[in-house]
Amino acid sequence: MTTVYPIPENHPQRFILHNEVHARSSVILGLPVRASHLALSRSSEEKIHERKHLTQLCERFGVSAPAADADHFSATFDSFQIRWEQHGEFSTYTFYVQGEEEKPFSSPALKKVPADWLSNLTGKILVATHATILPKNEQCDLTKIAPLFVNNPIVGSTVTGGAACVFTDFRIHVDGFSRFLIVNEDLRVEQGARLMHRLFEIEVYRVLALLAFPIARKLYPELKKADQQLYTITNAMTESTGNDSKLLDELTILAAEIEHHVSSNHLRFAAANAYYNLVEQRLIDLREVRIQGLQTIGEFIKRRLEPAVNTCRSTSNRFTSLSERVGNTSQLLRTRVDIIIERQNQGLLASMALRAKMQLRMQQMVEGISVVAITYYAASLIRAMAETLHALDFHVNPEIIEGAAIPFILIGIGLGFKRIHHIIKNMS
Repeated sequence: MTTVYPIPENHPQRFILHNEVHARSSVILGLPVRASHLALSRSSEEKIHERKHLTQLCERFGVSAPAADADHFSATFDSFQIRWEQHGEFSTYTFYVQGEEEKPFSSPALKKVPADWLSNLTGKILVATHATILPKNEQCDLTKIAPLFVNNPIVGSTVTGGAACVFTDFRIHVDGFSRFLIVNEDLRVEQGARLMHRLFEIEVYRVLALLAFPIARKLYPELKKADQQLYTITNAMTESTGNDSKLLDELTILAAEIEHHVSSNHLRFAAANAYYNLVEQRLIDLREVRIQGLQTIGEFIKRRLEPAVNTCRSTSNRFTSLSERVGNTSQLLRTRVDIIIERQNQGLLASMALRAKMQLRMQQMVEGISVVAITYYAASLIRAMAETLHALDFHVNPEIIEGAAIPFILIGIGLGFKRIHHIIKNMS
């Protein structure tokens, strides 16, 4: 893109990042309207199949299919609109149908979608819910609303600055779907779709946040067992008769088990916390005002969801704390073992030094004996040579020559040993 100003060139992703805020804009809906929302967990293979399946629906109605790298898509077909979004671990489908129905939830939007196409959707259902916006002239009469929820306890409030009232029972009905009833007070066209979308997101994110709760409950016995095992090991460390090598092996096994639990479930617990934060934000966006006699949606969700999320947080934090405690204990035990080994090494070095000293003394004794032996053999050689000269009629006395040579031999051997000692000292 060219500019009319002499400024530097654009960053390669400037326009992609700039337009990201418009990527998932709300659909425009005429009121009244009803919607069906599906959230499905997806594997990597199912995500690939999902795009092909969505393309088949577009081809069926002659609508342009989403791009190969698209992660969201909106389109209008003959009798319904669709909004599709693909997330990291799940995908959502929202189907909208405009116009009134004879009785709320009697003809949900999903009925307008081809049944054969729906039956081939892949994945596992996380959330399935219907929502309907009643016409503006309807009243928030709880006696008329209660039968729509099979007389279950109703949760509701006035939302979006008094523009609408929202009611639900947070229960799955006989059709396998939960329900949201929205009574229009003064909704603008854009508000209706945004309000529905927020309600669907609250339902999806609260379920996703709870995926970590069964894991936390399952890990509680393991956490208690590991905590007790660590206490047993640390208690044994205070005893002087303990087997440090055995304790270190047990501690290493315990550390491996704890790290396995932490690494296996860290992402799930982190996701639960992130999803709960999204639920809280969407509840704030609703701008709820209490209807006399009813719990607000935010109150109901927080009272049920917050304890479960806190349990997940507590489990994650306790495992992290336990891992740190095991690390500290392991370091302390290793230090203790290292000190014992160092003491053993010092004793071994002292023993080796004593042996070396004894060997030196023995070597000195052997060296003295060697001097005598060498002197004896050297004097014997000189005597033999003197006797040979005497036999050749030279006037020499072999005994005198032998005796006179001994001092010179001793001096020579002494100088020789001194030279050898000097060479060894320089080499070391």
